[in-house]
Amino acid sequence: MISADHLRHIAFWSHELREDEFERARKGIVEKAFSKDAYICHRGDRLDAWTGVAEGLIKLGTVSKAGKAVTLAGLRAGGWFGEGTVLKDEPRRYDLVALRDTRMALMNRQTFLWLFENSVAFNRFLVKQLNERLGQFIALAEYDRMLDATGRLARNVAWLFNPVLYPHLELHIDLSQEEIGRLSGLSRQAANASLKILEGKGLLRAERGGITVLDLAGLSRYGA
Repeated sequence: MISADHLRHIAFWSHELREDEFERARKGIVEKAFSKDAYICHRGDRLDAWTGVAEGLIKLGTVSKAGKAVTLAGLRAGGWFGEGTVLKDEPRRYDLVALRDTRMALMNRQTFLWLFENSVAFNRFLVKQLNERLGQFIALAEYDRMLDATGRLARNVAWLFNPVLYPHLELHIDLSQEEIGRLSGLSRQAANASLKILEGKGLLRAERGGITVLDLAGLSRYGA
């Protein structure tokens, strides 16, 4: 169980819950630490908890039958995911890897289902979340085929600032070139070259150990 203040800090959706719903959510969440490069789960594993990133950075990915590694999404602190898997009570369909030392928030399935059945505010959040994720994965299928390396990197960075998935965040994130490359399926050198192109177009500013987005809409559309 986590504290009330900590839940409010790591889960923006909790702010809209009634007091009894908030307490139910708080009592159903524990945290677990993972070191850099650790697998949080493998494709096909059972991970019955609804999951959030309390601290750190993770990558959702998979490997095709042809052996091609595909990044499905990167998630920063404040991101929550896996509601579809919990609702359908099925194994995870992706690998989940910590790209840096990370703390995960795990809500047990019983608590998640109680909120799903009883909380109007929680269901409003889930509808927005599922709709946004659907758009993300449709876009992924499109740009994986149509965009060059710079375009793929631009879209992956833009998703880390999605205002529905990460409301109230500043347009800056501490992110190394290695981490950017791993999120985009690029080498560190290729990621650096793409960042310079995007910086030259005034879409972002690459800083030592981080990125500041200057034009989120332009970054989201880059290469279209």
